[in-house]
Amino acid sequence: MSAPSGVGLLILVATPIGNLGDLSQRAIEVLSTAALIACEDTRRTGRLLSHVGITGSNLLRVDQHTEEGAADKVIRHLSEGATVAVVTDAGTPGISDPGERLVRSVLDAGFEVSVVPGPSSPVAALVMSGLPTTRWCMEGFLPRSGAARTGRLAELAVEERTIVLFEAPHRLEATLGDLAEAFGAERPVVVAREVTKLHEEVWRGSLSEASDWAATPVKGEIVLVVGGASPSAGADDDRIRVLLAEARSTGASTRDAADEVARRLDVSRRRAYRLALETPAS
Repeated sequence: MSAPSGVGLLILVATPIGNLGDLSQRAIEVLSTAALIACEDTRRTGRLLSHVGITGSNLLRVDQHTEEGAADKVIRHLSEGATVAVVTDAGTPGISDPGERLVRSVLDAGFEVSVVPGPSSPVAALVMSGLPTTRWCMEGFLPRSGAARTGRLAELAVEERTIVLFEAPHRLEATLGDLAEAFGAERPVVVAREVTKLHEEVWRGSLSEASDWAATPVKGEIVLVVGGASPSAGADDDRIRVLLAEARSTGASTRDAADEVARRLDVSRRRAYRLALETPAS
């Protein structure tokens, strides 16, 4: 797994989301030989390394505040032919955790990036949810409040794929209530709490039931898996307008946005284009 002589390699290493036994042998080998380990929290990573008998590692803090600045140090090691490992506090780097910007900087500098796959709480919650897994989307944390939150909920309300969200325990009840209001009370949801840990809990039901259930405070890391919108409810004008606005917000022209949405919803291009002319870019 080491880089060829004189060519540095960045390796994203997935670490346990709760059960330390989930750290793979390959992950241990990479972490024990890397010249530098970029990590979200040096103390937490130090404890993990100590648990598997790795000592004397060169650790570099790379969190949401330092990620951009740390890229120069990482690239300097890579330019010297070193292997640099990247870990976060738990799970796979770059999934609602630091790593994305570092990877982009390393690729832009001409170096290769590899991965040691492993634990990921969104995937773990999804596959044990019992909800459709063929098509799904990872939304992470919703905006906290205001128009950004309202707009995101409106977009997701017509999303036909299974939706995976993160939420903090103290905001869980309010978020489930907002989801029930935006998606409909009977939309199925699974609340996965403390996945792989001692007090793992998986609750299944409707959004209205979930909001009542969450009235009793819960603790721990939480992943929400929400069923997608019914396709039969998806092709009305409001649905088309939401997706047109989304397409336009990415820079698509009016015509391109209409073509994209027409294909996605299997509606006529004339209808989509007419609505696109009425839908300003956001």
